[in-house]
Amino acid sequence: MHRFKKKALIGQGVFPPAASRARTSVCYIEWKYGQEVLDILGILLAKDTSTLTLDLNHPTHFFCSSPMDSVLFYAITTLHNLLLHQEGAKMAVRLADGLQRMVPLLKKSNPKFLAITTDCLQLLSYGNQESKLIILANGGPEGLVHIMRTNTYEKLLWTTSRVLKVLSVCPSNKPAIVDAGGMQALGKHLNGSTQRLNQNCLWTLRNLSDAATKQDGMENLLQVLVGLLSSDDINMLTCATGILSNLTCNNTRNKTQVTQSNGVEALIHTIVRFDSKQDVIEPAVCALRHLTSRHPEAESAQNAVRMYYGIPAIVKLLNQPYYWPVIKAVVGLIRNLALCPANQAPLRDADAISKLVTLLLKAHQDAQKHGSSAQQTYQDGVRMEEIVEGSTGALHIMARDPINKATIANMDTIPLFVQLLYSPLDNVKRVAAGVLCELALDKQSAEIIDSEGASAPLMELLHSSNEGIATYAAAVLFRISEDKNPDYKKRVSVELTHSLFKHDPTSWDMVSLSPGGVEVS
Repeated sequence: MHRFKKKALIGQGVFPPAASRARTSVCYIEWKYGQEVLDILGILLAKDTSTLTLDLNHPTHFFCSSPMDSVLFYAITTLHNLLLHQEGAKMAVRLADGLQRMVPLLKKSNPKFLAITTDCLQLLSYGNQESKLIILANGGPEGLVHIMRTNTYEKLLWTTSRVLKVLSVCPSNKPAIVDAGGMQALGKHLNGSTQRLNQNCLWTLRNLSDAATKQDGMENLLQVLVGLLSSDDINMLTCATGILSNLTCNNTRNKTQVTQSNGVEALIHTIVRFDSKQDVIEPAVCALRHLTSRHPEAESAQNAVRMYYGIPAIVKLLNQPYYWPVIKAVVGLIRNLALCPANQAPLRDADAISKLVTLLLKAHQDAQKHGSSAQQTYQDGVRMEEIVEGSTGALHIMARDPINKATIANMDTIPLFVQLLYSPLDNVKRVAAGVLCELALDKQSAEIIDSEGASAPLMELLHSSNEGIATYAAAVLFRISEDKNPDYKKRVSVELTHSLFKHDPTSWDMVSLSPGGVEVS
């Protein structure tokens, strides 16, 4: 009887009315006939469904609320076919609250059923922000992460990773996935998995990583990522370096972990091998910049860059033509490397000083040229004022070395540094005053600073609310007044006392008049 019904319906060739009656009857027939009707509907859907008119309110409720696993499996398969092949099916399912009914099904245990369910979620959420938020509101991130953590069925892991990849670009879903342990769960599948699963997990981790900078328990993931840097696959390297860059940003524990896992060596080798691939180079350099600053192993990382012959390769990235995001990262990294005295000579030998000065001049000219239009000061998304600040800051640290100090002064940089004291940006004024503070330790340079009219802006900067600016300005003024007549020295001394130290007389202790210079955090 059952086979006869199916043949009769198919043989009629009138699919829309038949399908409509079948779908309508689903909601009202007794449970014992449910699977039979779904079977008929499935056959109809296997045919040309381009003319079907969908009304899925009742069937969707039936599909997703049946207590019979066999009916439920057949129902979700039928819905899946609709979503794949029927125009308008996605909208119909959304309007019928299909997502609200599907997400709870993630608690089921049948891997094949879950694979179809998660694929339905991916089809419904891709390119649709409202669907992503509905999945979030119904606990989808937690259910999906649980599947990635506990299952081994490859197809299910792959379909689930596809949903997470879609959700990982949603600002609301990202923190929910991370908080549910998504980084750790996805990281489990980076080794020993199929290529399609591996790639989905990597891209999802890349998307999530900027929301996971405060996460703990990342040790295993970080070690795996360092290992992936030996790959020759550009997509894999783009993801791995990007994740490492984000996870080491302002996270002391992660910085230390990556440094101890030979991350510095791996990143340098990556830069050397792929120095023309900007999507790899930028995050790799950013990661190195993070590793060489503000954590217990920072000095070790600074030394490691030199020991693994990374300095020439890094300085080489300052060559024209400029890709400004890479330039910005390299300048910051050079500054960090210069904090290690043993790196000063290798940086000089790699021609870092002249490249930084050339870069500073170009960035300053561009910033001045487009100063009237804030939008035009950006190149490749980077403000030229940031390059001015970064390159001046790097020269400031390099000027701590006596030979470098003389080299910088001999390149006729002092007039520009004095000009930067008038910058409207506090950060630029601070680094300009800082490098002048170092250069002023040399008597001849101090005279040039004075002859360029630095006293007036420096006197003004004494009143700055920025402690670093005021301290550097005080130090420069003190040094350029040493050979002045007593009246001038007295006037400077009074100005320093009243403007800088009247509230805190011990502040002068911050200023070093020895060749060691001044460092203000």
